Amino acid sequence: MTATPVGTAPVLLVHPGPHGVAVFGREAAAALAEIGANPRAVAPEEIVSLAPGTPVHAQVTDRLWGSSPEEATEHVLALAQRHPLTVTLHDVPQASDGERNRPRRRAFYAAVARAAAGVAVNSTHERALLVEEGVWDGPVAVVPLPVASQPVQHRPAPDAAVGVLGYFYPGKGHDEALAATREAGLTRLTVLGRASDGHAAELDAFVRGAADQGVAVEVTGWLDDTAMATRAGAVAVPVIAHRHVSASGSLASWIGWGRRPVAVRNRYIDEMSALRPGALAVVEPDALPAAIRDAVDDTSSTWHGIHPVPFDRADAARAYLRWWDEVLS
Repeated sequence: MTATPVGTAPVLLVHPGPHGVAVFGREAAAALAEIGANPRAVAPEEIVSLAPGTPVHAQVTDRLWGSSPEEATEHVLALAQRHPLTVTLHDVPQASDGERNRPRRRAFYAAVARAAAGVAVNSTHERALLVEEGVWDGPVAVVPLPVASQPVQHRPAPDAAVGVLGYFYPGKGHDEALAATREAGLTRLTVLGRASDGHAAELDAFVRGAADQGVAVEVTGWLDDTAMATRAGAVAVPVIAHRHVSASGSLASWIGWGRRPVAVRNRYIDEMSALRPGALAVVEPDALPAAIRDAVDDTSSTWHGIHPVPFDRADAARAYLRWWDEVLS
């Protein structure tokens, strides 16, 4: 029997390195291969080998494409001039970018959206941000970040720490998690990851400031996937307290590892809670300390016990194939 075709993907431009968007691009390529789409993936330096007019899909955030939004604009627009280009936009501009970078990043994303054959994001929240920031009000596909989940075979003994996952940078929620940890009467906080590029000094200051407040902060640094999953399984209370968020790979990772993080309510958190009912403990900002205290008293509440988790890698891959058929046909 002949297998039913699953659809044709454009050439996928995938970046090397540890940046979260680069990792996402490589994982998306792998997910398409897993469902039989057999995509061709090329690194940036290999793009010149493609014949002009070959459809290409790229993961786009300004920080991945240049040392400044202006340089990134030049690189992406040059690609769009040679190829029908579809893009997944990440790190959509918002207030947390600051008054200097916010207009520059808006200009970058607006230029990319205008030049692209198709635009996708990972949440309806981001689609709304594009309109609210005056970036793009045309068609936008929404393909949520997938969760790759496995049944949890073992729940390690909790270590009495609050955990915040992902790169450290202002607005990621570390300050809010620290304040709530202290108010909840706990004395340990774990930063599961390292400082984002350019923010090492701020992380050092955060650790010193926490110590002055009676909270010991452990910074794990970069860990491979297996080690990070093990370490994340041991924290007593996983917390998501972003002040500003586009889409959160950290949230997807917590859920994929079986954890049910305490998440401060915002538009994106509500969206993900609806997509995966029961996988998040959603609280208002002023309720975070009490929720942390309750979670310490009942650590079983920090595990969701859901398998399979809705919307996995295969679901995301098929959603992209359907979208490409629409915009590139």
